[in-house]
Amino acid sequence: MGANIDHRAREGAVAQAGHGDQELAFIALPGGFFGGSAHARMLALCQWLRKRKSPAPTGRSRRFFWRLGRGSAKMRAMQPYILAIAACAVALACPDARADDYASDWAHTLKAEARLVAGAPGEAGVEVRLAPGAITYWRNPGDAGAPPRFDFAGSHNLASAEADYPAPTRIAESDGSEAFGYRDSVVFPIRVAATDTSKPVELALRFDYAVCEKLCLPARATLKLTLPANDESPYAPELLAARALTPRAIDAVKSGGEFTASGEGTWRFCAPAEPGPERDLFIEAPSGWWVESKAATQSDGRACFALQLQQKPADGALPVDIRATLTGGLGPREFTLTLAPKA
Repeated sequence: MGANIDHRAREGAVAQAGHGDQELAFIALPGGFFGGSAHARMLALCQWLRKRKSPAPTGRSRRFFWRLGRGSAKMRAMQPYILAIAACAVALACPDARADDYASDWAHTLKAEARLVAGAPGEAGVEVRLAPGAITYWRNPGDAGAPPRFDFAGSHNLASAEADYPAPTRIAESDGSEAFGYRDSVVFPIRVAATDTSKPVELALRFDYAVCEKLCLPARATLKLTLPANDESPYAPELLAARALTPRAIDAVKSGGEFTASGEGTWRFCAPAEPGPERDLFIEAPSGWWVESKAATQSDGRACFALQLQQKPADGALPVDIRATLTGGLGPREFTLTLAPKA
């Protein structure tokens, strides 16, 4: 198992600096310490401590300051030793980055971290954790952004691997545009088939995704994980929960949906009434086409949406099929709708 990223954290020096009649001790920590979850920050620190060979490495990383306060000259003289003891204690308390046979190492970037996890046999996943305020994107990113890309070239004993996408949320941007994606964290389930089912799959993934806050940054994680052939993974419940957030395919009309043309380049879709979270509808059209979906006036408790054709190819003509993803209610569903001219 392993991980490799393009944005490597740099190490810095451990030193003491005079500050008037105080003495301020500081230690430079890896860049990965400042992003992601508390667990990830601790893991980044552990990996940094284990790799250190020199008491005073050099570099230009951000520095994390520990103020030890005023004290006697003897106490100030002992500050480097206190820091060393604290660092050793943290190192001893850190779990081994490679001790987990069911997950790869985390691949850290400035605003996110990603790893591979194993689930039940034939199941894996890519777990992404985002810094507060950051987002990443669905397969249709909305008005801007980039969808994630999964490249399994380099895997061994792999017949096929297909990533699925949990249902997105609609995220309003400061410029008035909308993004379709995820906040905080997301797990993309992966369906895995082995060439030889008696042997484990060695999964290699190049995962490209975008992370946006005020600025959008491309990120790449190169991840490796050997999937146990038969063992049940401790991450199986997490992947099962992610799978539950992935839309299931239905026939919208047979399931009680109503879809009609309402005008020139406009349509209306209504889903049957049901309990649960507020509904939303996301549209994916063929290349060169763009169809916008907005919530419309509700009717008899049903969730209704207005669809409007915004763009089509120069040689494009109706009818055309689109993929729709309905979220909220009793769970996400996806289905095909055919855009036809109004009769």
